[in-house]
Amino acid sequence: MHRDEVRSRPRNYLREWREFRELTQMQLAAMVGTKGSVISLLESGDRRLSDKWLRRLAPALNTTHDLLLEFAPEDADLAMMNMFARLSPESRPAMLEKLSRYTESPQVVTFPKKKTTTRKDSGPISKSNKSR
Repeated sequence: MHRDEVRSRPRNYLREWREFRELTQMQLAAMVGTKGSVISLLESGDRRLSDKWLRRLAPALNTTHDLLLEFAPEDADLAMMNMFARLSPESRPAMLEKLSRYTESPQVVTFPKKKTTTRKDSGPISKSNKSR
């Protein structure tokens, strides 16, 4: 990503999602129990969009925390993104592999591997299984 793209990208897509759902700041504020001025601060980035706010705003906008932070509604296939967001992190690689079978030129997506330690007698053991 170029420096210009980073600067031009909003801190979050709250405003875009609110407008996509055809809500005013006041309407959204009433839905989540705050004031329109607070929604304005959150949209502009003058107030941080914390986990607390994401948990309140995402359901009101019928979306997910991740989509509010990463995608404008017009840039995402919402049905697919919402389904993928509900998958457990462990099941995502398998689902991506299955979906890649339906594309003409699958793109390779890699996920970080769990750190492992090696024992001389038994091979790799994941850190989460060390205490066994």
